[in-house]
Amino acid sequence: MTARLRYFALAILCCLGLAAQAQDAPAVLMADKVFLDGKTKLVAEGRVEALYGETRIIASKITYDRSTEQLAILGPIRIEQGDTTTVMADSAEMDPGFRNALLRGARVVLDQQVQLAAYQMNRVNGRYSQLYKAAVTSCHICNSKEPPLWQIRARRVIHDQAEKQLYFEGAQLRIKDMPVFYLPYLRLPDPTLKRASGFMIPSFNSSTTLGTGVRMPYFIRMGDHRDLTITPYISTKSRTLELAYRQAFVNGDVSFEGAISRDDALPGETRAYLFGQGTFDLRNDFKLSFDVEATLDDSYLVDYGYSDKDRLDSEIALTRTKRDSFTRAALTSYYTLRDGEDNAVIPSIIGDFEHERRFFPSRLGGELRMRAGLHSHYRYSDVTTDANGDGVVDGRDVTRLNAEINWRNTWTLAGGLQASALVGVAADQFYTAQDAGRPSTDAEVTPMAALTVRYPFQKISRSGARHILEPVVQFGWVGGSDPDVANDESTRVEFDEGNLLALSHFPEADRRERGTMLGYGMSWTRQGQKGWESNFTFGQILRSQTSPDFSQTSGLSGLNSDVLIAGQIRSATGFSFTGRTLFDSVFDLSKAEARASFQNKRYGLGASYVWLGADAAEDRTATVAELSIDGLYRINRHWTSTLDLRYDVVAEEAAEAGLGLQYRNECVKVDLSLSRRFTSSTTLSPSTDMSLTVGLLGFNAGTRDKSYARQCRD
Repeated sequence: MTARLRYFALAILCCLGLAAQAQDAPAVLMADKVFLDGKTKLVAEGRVEALYGETRIIASKITYDRSTEQLAILGPIRIEQGDTTTVMADSAEMDPGFRNALLRGARVVLDQQVQLAAYQMNRVNGRYSQLYKAAVTSCHICNSKEPPLWQIRARRVIHDQAEKQLYFEGAQLRIKDMPVFYLPYLRLPDPTLKRASGFMIPSFNSSTTLGTGVRMPYFIRMGDHRDLTITPYISTKSRTLELAYRQAFVNGDVSFEGAISRDDALPGETRAYLFGQGTFDLRNDFKLSFDVEATLDDSYLVDYGYSDKDRLDSEIALTRTKRDSFTRAALTSYYTLRDGEDNAVIPSIIGDFEHERRFFPSRLGGELRMRAGLHSHYRYSDVTTDANGDGVVDGRDVTRLNAEINWRNTWTLAGGLQASALVGVAADQFYTAQDAGRPSTDAEVTPMAALTVRYPFQKISRSGARHILEPVVQFGWVGGSDPDVANDESTRVEFDEGNLLALSHFPEADRRERGTMLGYGMSWTRQGQKGWESNFTFGQILRSQTSPDFSQTSGLSGLNSDVLIAGQIRSATGFSFTGRTLFDSVFDLSKAEARASFQNKRYGLGASYVWLGADAAEDRTATVAELSIDGLYRINRHWTSTLDLRYDVVAEEAAEAGLGLQYRNECVKVDLSLSRRFTSSTTLSPSTDMSLTVGLLGFNAGTRDKSYARQCRD
């Protein structure tokens, strides 16, 4: 190529915007033929391709006129700018740097999701693309004769590449080429923008409690690190404004959500709620966290579907977790929404502090742990007796101080026998106020010791499965006597494989088990060659003395505990099972729970069962048995159904039920759900809810899922 031809070729590259400075990066121009047409025109034709960085231009002919510094390009033209933008056109004229251009028969694809087709496209100042007589959609278009599922027709569309926004003038939404909605002006984000102010997907709801209505959320981007979502909810029986605020800081984040309503359920009254939470990283590895939960009436959260919690807790906590220490201080406030519970007589304000540290003394060996704690709970009531007859002093307030030190070590003996020893002592100080039947102070020192022996066996079968069998025995002793303090914290006790060998099964230190005890058990683990894993555990505790604070169904009342049986099974194909049960001496159930599930790419099904025997000490006057079923089935590429059911086995009736159906492809998502709550109380009544949400996909970052995309048939 002569020097003059090389000069013209470089000029073409510059005009295409591929080489602002030729020395910065290599640019490549390839064509079947390059020749001069007169003194001022250079022509490249055939299979013309220009490359620079992440930009690639393909055309059939490019003509550069040196006198006007204009490019004339004949198509079909294809311009690729990285992985986000592809421009196609029949012909184009542009100036140097591709800052201003005219493209005829243009089609733009943004982030492989949104397609913009226009009779003509003008590029202005290297930032704006103006499309005239445009059609915009994110649906696959297999042929020109079949209209897309939906499209937005507009007199003009402006794409601001800097702000990543699409502006429509004279916008018309069409379903299968049928006009259904018109807006004189419309703004939508392009799919590469992660956060932008604007309307979000609306949803239509119908409820026997709230009537028929629509939610129309509006998202406000208040900067790179905070945003606000305002959602008016207007229905035939309610006027509601929902708010959600989020903000990220250098060292943490906060989020709040709430709503305020006026409805026909409580005429003339304002109903509202507020939930919030946040975490912050402080100096010296400390972490500050808080959460706020509040509502103006007991049934508001359930009526509007915001939450099914029946006790609200607000807490502020300061924690630090390090390799050999843990510190936590927290202040918590509880508010009950349960029928029959009075906020004045439950522990409403609770303060906790605990610090634990471990050491590894070289001369003594093993591990030394030291722990200190402070707990205090406060009731609003000032009554010093059980005035309401629930068995609890109405206004009793309790503060306790705890300190404990223990040493533990483990040895592996000949033949694989493992032995562990624990020796320790705990000191507890209690202060009780507003309880006429108990002393104001009491204290106790509790020594303790335990020796645990394990003898694990391992075998590999002919099939390659690994079996591990581990019998275990623990000899334990806890001294001291029970102080005269109320049981406010350890009213609910769980007995499972995690605390089988614990010296105390009470959840808090206001109660401790006393005397000698023998715990024994065995676990069997199997690991198969094809991904099957299973574990089976059973155990029991024998004691020299009983504790009256264990409820009948806890599994720990009496000298001998119930027999604990638990197991888990998992497979590589998606099946899993977990079960746990307690049997008493005559093999009657005390508690039982089980969960089974199976999941693959096409469907998932899960079932849970819980059985709890009647126990007045745990506020259960009758047996509780409940079955829950949840499932998901992907009918085909586009249709998915869901199921949720909660069934009261004792009452032989459903408590809650829900059905869902979703249609989704590459450009639209439709969600339809139907739910029914059958239970009732003094504050709640049975209700039925139906919701419909229709979303146009493609304008949100991260909404692309190729598994739902339709396929064009030949």
